Amino acid sequence: MEQKINDPKTELFESRPIFSAVLALVIPTVISQMVTVLYNMADTFFIGQTGDPNQVAAANICLSFFMLLSGFANLFGIGGASVISRFLGAHQPEDARRAAAFCIWTAAAVSLCYGIGVYSLRSSLLPFFGANEGTYTFCSQYIFWTVLLGSIPTVLNAELAHLVRAEGYSRQAGIGMTMGVVLNIILDPIFISVMNLQVMGAALATFLANSIAMTYFLVHILRRRGNSVISLSPRYYTLADSIPSEVLLTGLPSALMSLMSAFSNSTVNKLMASYCNEAVAGIGIAKKIDFLAFAIATGMSQGVVPLIGYNYASGNIPRMKQAIKTTFAFSLGVAVCCMILLFTCARPIVSAFIDDPVTVEYGQYFQRVICITGPCISVTMIVITIFQSTGKKFQPMVLSILRKGGLDVPFMFLMNALIGVKGIVWATPIGDFGAMIIALLVFRPFWKKLHLEDTHTMV
Repeated sequence: MEQKINDPKTELFESRPIFSAVLALVIPTVISQMVTVLYNMADTFFIGQTGDPNQVAAANICLSFFMLLSGFANLFGIGGASVISRFLGAHQPEDARRAAAFCIWTAAAVSLCYGIGVYSLRSSLLPFFGANEGTYTFCSQYIFWTVLLGSIPTVLNAELAHLVRAEGYSRQAGIGMTMGVVLNIILDPIFISVMNLQVMGAALATFLANSIAMTYFLVHILRRRGNSVISLSPRYYTLADSIPSEVLLTGLPSALMSLMSAFSNSTVNKLMASYCNEAVAGIGIAKKIDFLAFAIATGMSQGVVPLIGYNYASGNIPRMKQAIKTTFAFSLGVAVCCMILLFTCARPIVSAFIDDPVTVEYGQYFQRVICITGPCISVTMIVITIFQSTGKKFQPMVLSILRKGGLDVPFMFLMNALIGVKGIVWATPIGDFGAMIIALLVFRPFWKKLHLEDTHTMV
């Protein structure tokens, strides 16, 4: 067995009071997720100040391509974080170092190929995802900066935050993500309004902000290279020892969630576009606002990945169970509060983004419908993360597909046929509620098994 590295963060995983440990990991992760949403909302807000629904609609259409970049970040970031934390829990730092190198270099290569491919095929892809005469040029400008040039910074920024967090540096991960968002919010009005670059300015701001945040993480890793398993050295890169398959299979559910979210988003855009661009802009604003609740649920679930994975690998089942219970209670309570806020303040919130009566009317209705899914999302996300943290492959994959795309897309077509434009959005709560029920049914036998292992250990 390899010797345990001198890691000052071990106390966080092994002995700190569970509520304190969960908060230490979850709060920075939630903040980083929320600020990520805020810069997406900032893009929509400042683009909306142009008063042009076509530009808002274009940003929403391009969101599908951006979601896939998030999918790559989650594939290698969450998959890598789970594998690294389990290696650390088993006191195998060299394996953790090889896993980190594989994640970093493979993610960079994959994201670069994706960016080049999307931009090269934009003339076919953009119309398929809902672009028309009024939005195509804006979409093309947006993906040039965010997807072609911004692919590597966007993916590595988010991925490195996950990997750094796997060692217990949750605060540094939060700082890096927050830095990118603050820069994006500062640059947005300068490029969009002052320099009059409009939607291209929003894309340029996102590219620069992600590039600077990525640089922060690279510097952090280089400064701690003597006492860290996160390595940028290519000599640790490996395709052996089942590391690639373990990372990819563990992270695949999160990547699938982003892929299916992009599929779901493109479907709703296509259906909304058959009515008017104001409906596309309205659903775009509503989704950006509701991402706040999703960010909280995602942040809480992703934050505890290292804690659950470490204690599962080290055999400390009681501590692992306490972490799960605490996270469940905390996440569900916050989700309910967010749902109430977004439902009651729908119209003024949407109105702040754009001064167009038709878009506001669509947006406030869509927001009220979508926001009621918050508690369902929090439950499903935590269940998925628990399975990922413990190395399970099948359960999180199935739940990820069901949560987005698997259930809501069929209902979009059904509700569109039955009710029309305002019926499409009801597919979201129907799909999320169904996914939550299935998640609980799948989680129940796993929890019983943990309880039996815990009882056997005490005996």
